[in-house]
Parts: sequence; C-alpha cells; structure tokens
Amino acid sequence: MLRSFSAARCAKALLRHAFEKRPSSNSIRRLSIARPTQSQKTLKPYGSAFSKSSIQCVYPASSSVFSRHVRFYTLPPYTEIDLPALSPTMEMGTIASWVVKEGDKFEPGDLLAEIETDKATVGFEAQDDGYIAKILVAEGTKDVSLGTLIAITVENEEDVAAFKDFSVDQATSSQPPAAPSTPTSTATQQNAPSTQYPEHEKIALPALSPTMTVGTIATWAVKEGAKVEEGDLLADIETDKATMAMEASNEGYIAKILVAEGTKDIPLGTLLCIQVESEADIAAFANYSAQETPTQTAPVPQPSTESGPAGVPPPVHKPPTTKYDAAPRKPEGRIFVSPLARKIAIDKSIDLSQVQGSGPDGRIRQQDVLRYLEQVPKSPPPQTASATAPSSPPAVKPVPGGDYIDIELTNIRKTVAKRLTESKQNIPHYYLSVDCDMGNLSKLRKEFNTSGDVKLSVNDFLIKAASLACLKVPEVNSHWQDTYIRQYNNVDVSVAVSTENGLITPIVFNAHTKGLGAISNDVSSLAKKARDGKLQPNEFMGGTFTISNLGMFGIKNFTAIINPPQSCILSVGRSREECVPDKSQEQGFSVVTVMTVTLSCDHRVVDGAVGAQWLQHFKKYVENPTTMLL
Repeated sequence: MLRSFSAARCAKALLRHAFEKRPSSNSIRRLSIARPTQSQKTLKPYGSAFSKSSIQCVYPASSSVFSRHVRFYTLPPYTEIDLPALSPTMEMGTIASWVVKEGDKFEPGDLLAEIETDKATVGFEAQDDGYIAKILVAEGTKDVSLGTLIAITVENEEDVAAFKDFSVDQATSSQPPAAPSTPTSTATQQNAPSTQYPEHEKIALPALSPTMTVGTIATWAVKEGAKVEEGDLLADIETDKATMAMEASNEGYIAKILVAEGTKDIPLGTLLCIQVESEADIAAFANYSAQETPTQTAPVPQPSTESGPAGVPPPVHKPPTTKYDAAPRKPEGRIFVSPLARKIAIDKSIDLSQVQGSGPDGRIRQQDVLRYLEQVPKSPPPQTASATAPSSPPAVKPVPGGDYIDIELTNIRKTVAKRLTESKQNIPHYYLSVDCDMGNLSKLRKEFNTSGDVKLSVNDFLIKAASLACLKVPEVNSHWQDTYIRQYNNVDVSVAVSTENGLITPIVFNAHTKGLGAISNDVSSLAKKARDGKLQPNEFMGGTFTISNLGMFGIKNFTAIINPPQSCILSVGRSREECVPDKSQEQGFSVVTVMTVTLSCDHRVVDGAVGAQWLQHFKKYVENPTTMLL
C-alpha cells in the first residue's frame, strides 16, 4: 500500500526525522521527485520552488522514516537552435567553428558559430540573449542538413547543468503525446491538407541573408494567374543588407498573392502567396486568406487534468505568424522581455502587456514586438470635440528652422546605422596617415589604358597594393573574435560602394592572387550589381580588409569607421599637386602629385607600430607600382 502527501507534509516529516536518531539501513526509504504510476496519486506542492515538478512521498504504510535522496526527471524550459538557411541556395552546411562554448553567455547579435555554406563561410548570430546549454553538433561536422538541431539554449545560467547529458533523441522524444483524435481536434487538422481547396504549395518569406529577421516586398515580379518555371523571379525582397531576388523552386501557377507589394517589416516565415500545379485550380483561391491556412496556428498542448507522467517540457519554437488581438491582455505578474525587444518597445512606444511572447515562460522577443507592430492597427486618436461640432484641421506645431520632410529608413540604412554605431562605440579606433607620390603609378596606368583593352582605375592599383601589404603584415588582415584573433592567409578586399539605399561593401576575393585586369572587372561588375540591388549575400558578407575611396569627390583626406569584425579600413583621398623641396631644380623645388591615405586601426588587434609598417609597404607598392607585377 502506498500513501501520497503534499510537499509541505513531506518536508515536515523529513525535518522531524533529521532531529531524531539516525535511521538503520533497513528503515531508510526515499523522498523522490518522480513519475507517478497509475496506483499513485500526485499532489502539486506549495510554493514556486517546486512549480515545475510533482513531488511524492513513497514509503510503506507501516514506516515513518525518510531519507533525503532527490532525483530530477524534468528539464527546465529551453530553446532549440536549428541550422538556418544562410544563403538562398543553401541545402546543407558545415560547422566550421563554434565561437561559443557550453555555458557561455550571449547577447543579441553575438556570433555563435561560423557555418560553411555552398557560397562562403558566414557568421551565425544570436537573435536573443541567454546561455549555451548544450552543443549537439560538433565543430567540423560536414553536410549538416537545414533544420538540424545543433544547440540548446536556456535563459538562466543555473539551468545549464541540467543539459549535461542531453541528446538529440531527448529533444525528439520530449514532445507531449498527441491528444485523442476528435472531429474538432486542432492537432488532427494541422498536418492534413485543407479539404476546401485543391492541392497547393504555400510560399513563405525565406531568409535571404544570415542576419535577416524581417523583410519588405519591394516589388512582385508576377501576378495572380501567372505561370512560373523553376528559377523564375517571383519578387524582389528588401532585406537588412540589400534587395534580393526570391525565385520559384517549382513550376506552377500563382493562385493568390497574400502580401501586397510595399508591405514592410514582414517576419520570416510569413505566408506570401499560394502556388498550384494546374491552371484550372486558380479560381478556387479567389477568396483565400492567410487565416484559412491550417498550418498557421500551431496546436497548444492543454494541461491534462488526469494523473500522468511528468515528462520533459516541449522545446520553445519560433511561433508562426498569427493575428494579434488588439485588446490588451492583463499580465498576471512580471513581464519577461529580452533587452533588444524592450529597446524596440521603448522606441516605438509599445505597451509590452499587449504583446504575446513566444519565448520560454512567455518571454517577449524581438520578433514578437515586430509582429505586433505589423499586425495591430493603430488606435484612432481620442475625440475631444463634440460629435456635432464641425471638423477642423489639426493645429500643427511650428518647427524652428522652416519646412522639412521625414525620410523613412530602409532596412539597409538601419543595418548600416546599427553596425557603424556599435563599431564606433566598442572598437578603440586610432588613425595613421601618409602621403604617397602618385607620379609613377599615373604613368604606368596611362600606358596600360593606352595599349590595353581594360581601362584601369587608380582604385584597382590601390586594391592590389593593399592586398600585397596585407601579406607582408598579416596582423592587419585579421578579425577580432572577442576571445581570440583570427588571422587570414587569403586577402579578400571589401570595397565600399554608395547606393541610393545606403552603403554596401562588395568583396574582391583573393585580391592578392589576381591581376589588375581581373580586379578591375570584378570591381566594375560588383559595383553595378550593388547599385542595382542584385548582390548575393556571399558577395558582400565577409572580407578581411576594406578600402573606402572618396577621392573622386575632391576629398583631400578623411577617417573611415572600421567594418567589424575586420581590424582595419583604408580611406583614400584625392590626388593633388604640391610643391616639395628639390635641390636638383634651379628654383629649389619641384611639383609632384601626391595622395593622402589614412589607415583606421583596431588597437585591440593592430598596434601602432604594426599599422605604421603596413603603411610603409603600401606606400612602397604605390610609389613603385612595377613591384606589384613581379
């Protein structure tokens, strides 16, 4: 016969025994936190300390003696980190390196790992804060499929230890058993195709860049009813980096477009359009809406009122896009919110009590606030005048300084502003300048442009000189990684290009191995694609060194902001004529063409003397350009 008591009664008995005589080996029983059987009754304990487990006191009816042996069979709430799509064509990836270790704390935007895709090695950044509880895919693992569980994160540091022996099998087996199927069961409807519509494919907003969380429909390249082939352009999506092309993965017909052209800040995974195989099925989707999609609302497991095993709580997944209720919800206690989400809420004057959180324990994250901004209509201003009073235009407060216009920020402009602000605030910049004699370079360039088919620019020579100088002083060709410095053997030069939407830095890969003609062709092609918004993520993400040239605008010299995680950036001014002392000339001076360059350095990586050595090598290559050709 077994007896079950509340946690309070168990605790009292345990304390009473602690002050009595030491029990004999035959009288020791146990107090455990365990899964009860059908013949045992589970009573929820009092107090928040035991809010996640059920406690039972198990002992024979004739015994009144307990021991203090406690076992834990449940895990704290956790978040699964799956391998994301870091390029539009990525199907699998390789874990090149883990930047964090188990137990490490991370913040939004911190680099978690470097993933080798089909295009390049790109950084995988954190979208929220927390602690790395378990790394499930080891560094160096190759051909990892998209969506594979690679790590587990938790919010509290004390929860890390609970995942010491966690495995992928536990993650898949931790899902609660499905409820018995009923005619109205939501779980039954989730994976079943809708019976009201013909067979169709739902096209959702994909991740077109590694750091993309929301996107804007710049233009639709197709209309409802249009036929598409595999690889055809469906829409131009404005991401945080550039305007990217979203292509069709299968052939068919566009039955319904659900998100209008120009819609901004659309969360990843939002349903954009419906595609069907047969043209005859298009008419069936004339009145289709996103709310009718059964997969848009995930089933919420209801707590069982019957006694059952206390299993592992399900992992926290990113919720699908759903409509928010405009009516405010009243929080029953403290509102848990990530720092980034709180900052956005303050900037946008959002009442966090109205936002539904998707994180562990209802924690509000960045994507929750962004979805709320997109889907909750703005409330009309309160009416202070009488309903019968004639309407009058609102009074406009005069602004000192005259008329003005407000220019809405693009996603690219927001990203540039954020990254450069962080760079200037967090990186200890210092600057080194030197004047270069451009006489020999100008003569050689003129000869090449006269006899060759490729027209070389001064910037082409500077890219080549900078790449060779980086080989001479490899400390400059490095990335700061918080706990170590990564020094590269290849030199990938990022070239700053100004576009209508903002600054972007396409990359000339392996510039140290290319000739001047190849560099010129690469720069011309990349600059055109950048201004047309056609750059792919692998063409502008990465780079080991950056050059920014404003000489064509008549700028004499300037200091550029470092593009993290790079360690240096070279700012180039215009070429100009100056008089320098020259005893060989009758008048005692000569006129030379000089150009001022300034190297911005991260003092954490590049010391002052190291930066000066790099400029010496760069100056030598520029003033004796034939040495670059050897």
